Amino acid sequence: MKASSTHAPLLLAIALPGLVLLTLLSLAVGAVPLTLHDTWHAAWSDTSPYSHLVLQLRLPRTLLAWPVGAALAVSGALVQGVTRNPLAAPDVIGVTSGAGLAAAFVVLVLGDMPLWTLPLSAFAGGLAAALLVYRLAWRGGVSPMHLALVGVAVTQLFAAGIDYLASAQADRVALAVIWLRGSLWGRNWDHLMLALPLVPLLPASLLLAQRLNLLALGDAAAQALGVSVNSTRRQALLLAVLLASGAVAVAGTVAFIGLLAPHLARLLVGADHRRLLPLSALLGGLLLLVADTLGRSLLSPLEVPAGIMTALLGAPYFLYLLSRYRGVI
Repeated sequence: MKASSTHAPLLLAIALPGLVLLTLLSLAVGAVPLTLHDTWHAAWSDTSPYSHLVLQLRLPRTLLAWPVGAALAVSGALVQGVTRNPLAAPDVIGVTSGAGLAAAFVVLVLGDMPLWTLPLSAFAGGLAAALLVYRLAWRGGVSPMHLALVGVAVTQLFAAGIDYLASAQADRVALAVIWLRGSLWGRNWDHLMLALPLVPLLPASLLLAQRLNLLALGDAAAQALGVSVNSTRRQALLLAVLLASGAVAVAGTVAFIGLLAPHLARLLVGADHRRLLPLSALLGGLLLLVADTLGRSLLSPLEVPAGIMTALLGAPYFLYLLSRYRGVI
């Protein structure tokens, strides 16, 4: 069935009750499982013995999943739109790992730095990674396969740098290892406040939606229709790096949401960025919340980082895309 804009209201009407229920379920599961009744009571009553567990430990991480997942997804949609490349995503082209390496340096080497330094360092690392990947992948243009392969290589390079920092700073690594794998574990209200600047960036992406639609026609056609191609690319890539780096700063290197969510959204509502970007944001938040909830519940009381759960979903899909576009070089 062909994706259509008429699907969007129906999808929203079906999804909203499910999202509320999933949010309550996320508050209920964990090492101390609660019923939905106990969870609701704890959220609204100071007399509940579970109030601290729900309001101070679980609620911040549940709420944090939405802006972080949405930021990663919209970042991926922007990168794919700018490059017209189905294999592009912030973690695939090295932005996430570059941001993670810079933030890991702050966490593991500098230590005891103010929390607000994480987004700044993550943005610098993410931007440097994006510039490096595009420089290495440029061959009179950037093909999907070149970008993906160079991005994978650069990602592994930065991942090795993170592992080196972790091994060299063994006394600090216990505090950072969950974050380095991408997780909402231990996140509190301070981290949620740190993620709030991501929220206005999400609707800001819609300002680029129509220009991204015209870019899909090709550079010459877009320019003929009045689009400043280079300016649009710079603005969209800068916004994508800001979104991905901000997400990494508070949740670590969560993998594949930026690849998977835009593809799912495109299947549901088509390629029009006016609908694609909002639905990508919704699906990104949903994917991260599901990954975090499953990670807390499957092996409870042990916890599997959300980044591992998203990798289990996203890696096979990326391999499928690589096989599908193997002839595009």
